[in-house]
Amino acid sequence: SMKYVLVSGGVVSGLGKGVTASSLGVLLKAAGLRVTAIKIDPYLNIDAGTMSPFEHGEVFVLDDGGESDLDLGNYERFMDVTLRR
Repeated sequence: SMKYVLVSGGVVSGLGKGVTASSLGVLLKAAGLRVTAIKIDPYLNIDAGTMSPFEHGEVFVLDDGGESDLDLGNYERFMDVTLRR
């Protein structure tokens, strides 16, 4: 059956939640589990390219053209997955 791991840290940016979730995903994949990432964020559906990089960090562009914050880039690189908008 499907299991979920929730990494939470409130609205504070820059705590390393994305890197923590990505690293945990790599460890779970190494253990033979199938892993993907879901990011639930209040500003995820807004065009991240227009957001202040000082407030929200760098923008990551997905293969389908979606713009999001750098956490999705970490998920893709660490876990070797392709995410969509």
